[in-house]
Amino acid sequence: MLEYSEHLGQQLKFIMEIDKLKAVLRQSHLVEDKRRENSAEHCWHLAMATWIFADYAEESVDVWRVVKMALIHDIVEIDAGDVYIYSDFDETEKVRREQQAATRIFGLLPEDQALEFIALWEEFEARETAEARFAAAVDRLMPLLHNYYTQGLSWQKHKITSAQVYARNQARISEGSETLWQAAESLIQEAIAKGYLKS
Repeated sequence: MLEYSEHLGQQLKFIMEIDKLKAVLRQSHLVEDKRRENSAEHCWHLAMATWIFADYAEESVDVWRVVKMALIHDIVEIDAGDVYIYSDFDETEKVRREQQAATRIFGLLPEDQALEFIALWEEFEARETAEARFAAAVDRLMPLLHNYYTQGLSWQKHKITSAQVYARNQARISEGSETLWQAAESLIQEAIAKGYLKS
């Protein structure tokens, strides 16, 4: 018979529940073997990127807080699924589904941790703090990097234009880091020049 505290039991249940994030596929493709990235891989890669790029944040940030947001921001996709950034979707319905998912999944944790995770996730979504704005900026940068380094694989598959890329990314990235936006714009222009992205 297994013997451990209820507190640890809740944490174990949560850890095994979030294993499901590995099965949620995104539209971004991995650079190395071109398979679609899963959301767990994206969260890890984003956490690393926010840590590495922290010096470029538009405002001073608590890096550990940003990393925590990066690690948990897409856990809701276990229930709500991944919404492709360039697709037409009902924003109100997306918010409702993700809020419901956050309540269920983070609610598996002991109360103190559940409250912390929900607060971090809501902070990320609201983008009202320097940490959330920076995390959101790097979150938008990562698919641009994947597209550039896979010769526009996802952009071409979905017939995405440079106007769409600018519309969905410029404000979000620049408000968190003007430096990272300048780098992103350089990649976009290079992708157009190389034929990875339609002008």
